[in-house]
Amino acid sequence: MTGADSPTATNSTLFARWYVLVIVMLVYTISIADRYVLSTLLKPISDELHLTDKGAASLGIPLALFYVTMGIPLSWLTDRVNRVKLLSACIVIWSAMTTLCGFTRGYLDLLLARIGVGIGEAGGTPACNAIVADYFPASRRAMATTIFALGAPIGAWLGSDIAGSVSATHGWRWAFLVLGAPGVLLAIVLYFTIREPVRGCMDKCEDTDAPTLMETVKFLWSQKAAVHAMMGSGVSALWGWGLMWFAPLFLQRTYGMDEGVSGGMLGSIYLWAGIGASLLTAWVVGRPYFTDPRKVALFLAIFTGLATIPSFFAFYTRDLFVAKIMFWLFIPAIYFYLGPAFAMCQNLGPPKMRAMFIAISLLIANVFNLIVAPAFVGTLSDYFAGPNPANADSLRLAQLCLVPTGFWAAWHYWMTAKYIVADQKRAIGYV
Repeated sequence: MTGADSPTATNSTLFARWYVLVIVMLVYTISIADRYVLSTLLKPISDELHLTDKGAASLGIPLALFYVTMGIPLSWLTDRVNRVKLLSACIVIWSAMTTLCGFTRGYLDLLLARIGVGIGEAGGTPACNAIVADYFPASRRAMATTIFALGAPIGAWLGSDIAGSVSATHGWRWAFLVLGAPGVLLAIVLYFTIREPVRGCMDKCEDTDAPTLMETVKFLWSQKAAVHAMMGSGVSALWGWGLMWFAPLFLQRTYGMDEGVSGGMLGSIYLWAGIGASLLTAWVVGRPYFTDPRKVALFLAIFTGLATIPSFFAFYTRDLFVAKIMFWLFIPAIYFYLGPAFAMCQNLGPPKMRAMFIAISLLIANVFNLIVAPAFVGTLSDYFAGPNPANADSLRLAQLCLVPTGFWAAWHYWMTAKYIVADQKRAIGYV
């Protein structure tokens, strides 16, 4: 593995495949950490900038808008150029802009820096997934992408526990500095140690020219399983990640915590329960029983539906002990679906549509969890508070209004199972 210029052969070694998987998992880790840090620091930032709940939510919306807007053109580019080079450049951009957040002095400065983070991150996950898909065959992608998705709980821990501790000790600006700088080093490692794989080398399909955006969208719309899988993962993000966007602020208001204590509580759950759920999911979907993609979709449907129940009680209760138990049961569900959902999207799109399929899936998910959910909860919290400033009770009611979307996500996964076998054969030639 000596550089990004030459596509690697199909017979990459086991070590090479797992090395690539670990590196892109670390890329995903810093991406999630740089995204989560703002949620953890909402209270000190809101206090300094005098923001309402709706105003605090608006800090996340510019990142989301540029993340989803730039995701499509960058994914179009990913399907045509050297993915390792593109990914390295994107990491440098979003890491530098995260660091820059620590030097801002006002609302507008911070808003512009977060826009830069969103632009850089837009090219990250599609490129990572497209690279992984060319190192692992379809039958192993659910396992591989679940390992890749370990970056989500580890990143959430960094963006919650570490960022909260740094903020409580040194101020919120230092948290951005600590999380942003390591990304540049990782980009250098990625660029010089990973080779660009041959597109489609693990799939049984003819080599064709890269399709246009309209051709990709038309094919996607004809794949009913892909539509339901993307909606399932998107609504899962609306439900789980949407609820957790305001969770640190909810804990601080309800139980009198500062960002260090709330970040430490949530961070430990992200780290241990999130990693545990991801590893268990990787083991489960790697069993021979789950080579049938219908069983993977039904697995997601059943467990997402069951996890919706503790998500209600986590925000309904006023007892911290009960709340902790419910968060330990609910938070793992934010992560266990990621790997299998990514794999379903990869296997339902031909190799030269793969990055675009992931980008469209991420567009749906991030519109829901980074734009709709914060705006929905923040606006409702201010509304429920009436003429008074938003408080713990108003935020609790707003969060509870979002909870039932977990059942909506489960229904989409259930419908995915109905169509996935035929659609996967049409996309990549085999099941």
